[in-house]
Amino acid sequence: MPSESALRDGSRDDSRIHNIGYRHYDGERLGRASIRRALFSQSLRGAYGLGRSGRSKVLPMILFAVMCLPAAIIDAVTVYVHLTKLPVEYTRYAIYLQAVIGLYLAAQAPQSVSRDLRFKTVPLYFSRPMERVDYVIAKFGAMAAALFVLTAAPLVLLYAGALLAKLPFGTQTAGFGKGLLAAALLSLVLAGIGLVLAAATPRRGFGVAAVIAVLTISYGAVSSVEAIAYSRGNTGAIGWLGLFSPITLIDGVQTWWLGAHSAAVGGYGPPGLGAGIVYLLVALGLIGGSFALLMRRYRKVGLG
Repeated sequence: MPSESALRDGSRDDSRIHNIGYRHYDGERLGRASIRRALFSQSLRGAYGLGRSGRSKVLPMILFAVMCLPAAIIDAVTVYVHLTKLPVEYTRYAIYLQAVIGLYLAAQAPQSVSRDLRFKTVPLYFSRPMERVDYVIAKFGAMAAALFVLTAAPLVLLYAGALLAKLPFGTQTAGFGKGLLAAALLSLVLAGIGLVLAAATPRRGFGVAAVIAVLTISYGAVSSVEAIAYSRGNTGAIGWLGLFSPITLIDGVQTWWLGAHSAAVGGYGPPGLGAGIVYLLVALGLIGGSFALLMRRYRKVGLG
C-alpha cells in the first residue's frame, strides 16, 4: 500500500502485501493424557535440573551423589572384607540419610510449583484442554518419582554390591524388594507434604523454609519425646509417637508391614497389629489428604 509521502510526491512505492494464508491443523490431537505426560516429564526433568541452566543442576546432582556415596562405600567394604551381610539394611538406608532427602525436597518442591504461582504461568497450562486434576496429578507424580529415584538408586547399588560379594541371593532380593516398597511409600508421603507446603506460597524461599521446618522439627520432637519415654520405662508409648513425624511414620509402617527393624529409640515399633494398621492408614491418609489439599489450593487461585 503506498505511503502518504509517495502519493504526495507522485513517486512509486515498492511496498507489498503478502498473503501467506492460514492453514488449519489437520493432524492428531493428543488430548489431556498426552498433556499430563508432557507436564510430568518436564517436571521430573526439572527436579534434577535437566533442560535448565547449569546452576540449576548443581544442588540436585550433589545431593544425588551424596545419597549414593555411602552405598558405594558399603559395597566396597562388603566385597573386600568378605562380610557375610550388609552393614545397613535396605529399609534403614533412607532413615539414616533423611537429612539429604529433606534438603532435596525443600529445594525441588518449591521449584516445581511455587515458580508457576509466582510468575502466574499456571493459567497458561489451562489455556489448553487440561483440567486442574491433570496439573495436580502430573506435579504430584513427578515429585514422587524424583524422590523415588533419589532413594532407590542407592538401594540398587547396595543390591549390586551384595551380589558381587556373593551374599545369599534370596535374602538380598527379598530385602531389596522391601527397601523399594518402603522407598516408594516414603516418596509419596514426602512428595505430598512438600508440594502442599510449597504451593501455599508463591515465594520459593518461604516454601524451602517451611519444608525444612516441618520435617526437622517433627522428627526432632518425636525423637526427643521417645528418648524421654524410654528413660522413664514407658516403652509402650514409643510405638505410638512415630505417628507424628513423616520419617518415623514410614519407619513404623515398614517395621510392621515389611518386618524391618525399627529405628525408633530402643527399637520399639508399633505395638501390635492394630497399631500397625493405624500407621498404614495414617500414611495413606497423608497421601490422599495432600492430593485433596492441592486440588483445593488450585481451585482457590481460580484454575478451574
